[in-house]
Amino acid sequence: MCGIIGYNGNGPAVGILLTGLEKLEYRGYDSAGIAVFQNERPRVVKTEGRLANLREKIGTEEPVNGSVGIGHTRWATHGAPTGANAHPHQSDTGLFTVVHNGIIENYARLREILTDDGYTFTSETDTEVIAHLLEKYYKGDPVQAMVRALPLLEGSFALGILCADFPGKLYGARRSSPLIAGLAEDGSFLASDIAALLQYTNEVYRFDDGELAALGKDSVEFFNSGGEKVQKHKAVVDLSPESVEKGGHEHFMLKEIMEQPEAIRNTLLPYRDKNGKIVIEELALSPADIREINKIFIVACGSAYHAGIVGKYVFEELLRLSVEVDIASEFRYRRPILDEHSLVIIISQSGETADTLAALREAKKRGAKLLSIVNVKGSSIARESDMVLYTKAGAEIAVATTKAYSAQLAMLYVIGAYFAQQLKTVAGQALAELISALAALPETVSRALELSGTVEDIAAAYYTHDHAYYIGRNLDYAAALEASLKLKEISYIHSEAYPAGELKHGTISLIEEGTLVMALCCSSRLLLKTAANIKEVKARGAGVVCVCTPDTQADLEADRVITVPHTHHLIMPSVEVIPMQLFSYYVAKLRNCDIDKPRNLAKSVTVE
Repeated sequence: MCGIIGYNGNGPAVGILLTGLEKLEYRGYDSAGIAVFQNERPRVVKTEGRLANLREKIGTEEPVNGSVGIGHTRWATHGAPTGANAHPHQSDTGLFTVVHNGIIENYARLREILTDDGYTFTSETDTEVIAHLLEKYYKGDPVQAMVRALPLLEGSFALGILCADFPGKLYGARRSSPLIAGLAEDGSFLASDIAALLQYTNEVYRFDDGELAALGKDSVEFFNSGGEKVQKHKAVVDLSPESVEKGGHEHFMLKEIMEQPEAIRNTLLPYRDKNGKIVIEELALSPADIREINKIFIVACGSAYHAGIVGKYVFEELLRLSVEVDIASEFRYRRPILDEHSLVIIISQSGETADTLAALREAKKRGAKLLSIVNVKGSSIARESDMVLYTKAGAEIAVATTKAYSAQLAMLYVIGAYFAQQLKTVAGQALAELISALAALPETVSRALELSGTVEDIAAAYYTHDHAYYIGRNLDYAAALEASLKLKEISYIHSEAYPAGELKHGTISLIEEGTLVMALCCSSRLLLKTAANIKEVKARGAGVVCVCTPDTQADLEADRVITVPHTHHLIMPSVEVIPMQLFSYYVAKLRNCDIDKPRNLAKSVTVE
């Protein structure tokens, strides 16, 4: 959440900072600002609203000149999205200028102390206390000021810092919020996300928790929390600058929907050998280790949690093991019952999700085996797990996930098939059919994407509705959860997902003439049950859109039908979610919503 960019080089900083912020705007877009050393003092320009407002303000003021600076796009937490609350923030004398991602939990107490010490606050933010603390503890060395001040902060932070006494330096620090540094021919860079740096370099230094850095024009020095120098190794990021561009599509979300066959193919490719078996070399679990697992926990947030719900159905059917799926923010506080015989699977696109990372640490304290599924190499969750499997979704820019979710599903299928193979819980022919369907999944998803025109027509018929209910049973219900979330995220339509069998336990009271019900009906085993539920909502005036396969279509009573390609029943959610993503996209487009940057949301939730 929020975006940080810093630059120290020989070129004009303002253009580099604005371009970097443009790549990061999906992480925060309530307000924006920059600070650039000009005549050896940081000049701050900031404004509420989108980055375009900042560009306009810079264009109408006296030119901002200088080659060292920091920039920020904010997603508001403490204080409204106003110009006064926009970053950067400065200490009383302007000695320190700070941009910050994260939350300082004890900021109110620190603010009281600093106010008593005579410091003046001009914003409602938690960030301003950092600037004043740095000034308070400054004795001529910015790194030592950080060493003294930062331990007083409770919570999370990624910081970009300028010190007026050192106009040739840029400083950074990190605790529980992502931050990277890079070196290129154009200078040194600081950023919260690689997207801001890809046009300059794909080789980065990742900050570990508690580390500090001082960036010169052609150098990056790292320090531990005590101020001692530490050696860092570069990491190469396997992304191209083109991967964070729209590639001719109107929105990143549509581009990423269309990239799902490739994301699934790339995720599956390393794990199937020439004999049709599943091989996972990264998994440090022998068949005996797997047999000792008596319970699996899947822990995640948002769409990753919905992927986990699918995983529960798949694992329990394949492995006959008890599986529990937890929202990370609940798991971390509920004193879960687990031990060395428990396997905890952590799912996170960014690998930095704050609640999920805290849940991982809670599970580690209790002795569980930890396996993470993440999309970002070298991320905090990846580094702190016992084992890590990387999805190959590539860069995902739209706030509402599509291809990362599909890649997570693919990885869960791989794990389920591999465990079943090791435990011999599924007959050989049945397992071979599943693995064969997995190999064909990218092509099956490609065929589902061909429904785009049909789905767009259906969206045109229903986009004016203000309420929608998604229903399904078993894996259809798991897919309905994600389908409903996509609609509410980007179109702002009130949308809920329910197991179809729960309708009569209260929810059906909300169904009236014209209510939209999206029925997912791809489970042939439960089709007649769901068909009866459709009749119930139709009898009360609902408009019904059904998602089904060719072999389930005949038994349904619906106003509109979306027929998706058939595949193995356990991996059907990967197919039926495709038209649901497209439906959400086209509805949001017709409602003139900001599809890639929906209000109040940010891509990577790195605070509680």
